[in-house]
Amino acid sequence: MVKSELSSKFRHVRLVLARDKEHPDGDAHEGYDLLVPLDENGHLDAAEWKAKQNLCRVRRFRSKGEDLIGALRRKPGGQWYFDYAQGESDDEIVFNLSDERFVQGEYLSVRNGGTMHPYRITLVTMP
Repeated sequence: MVKSELSSKFRHVRLVLARDKEHPDGDAHEGYDLLVPLDENGHLDAAEWKAKQNLCRVRRFRSKGEDLIGALRRKPGGQWYFDYAQGESDDEIVFNLSDERFVQGEYLSVRNGGTMHPYRITLVTMP
């Protein structure tokens, strides 16, 4: 990917694991880096994603284990998910992604390992 291929709508978004039952303090070493297009209100720009979905990337990072590199995908019916390999076994569903605003301090929920986990948006910046 060449940076010049990205439109001005693209942003680097960082999500880190927020507090939950299993992680009472959250975990800044577990999360996601996203490269996604946002509209002027901070929502995912579905039209721009459709036109440039090959540029929309996801990097899942953990303190234990290797990073996974994948893509942002959308199922028929509108459900957004992170996709790392062929098949559905590795897919991570993002709850209500179409309705979320990508603003620092907001939260998203991602289903990984069969469990929904909260993630806090800690960074939204130009790539």
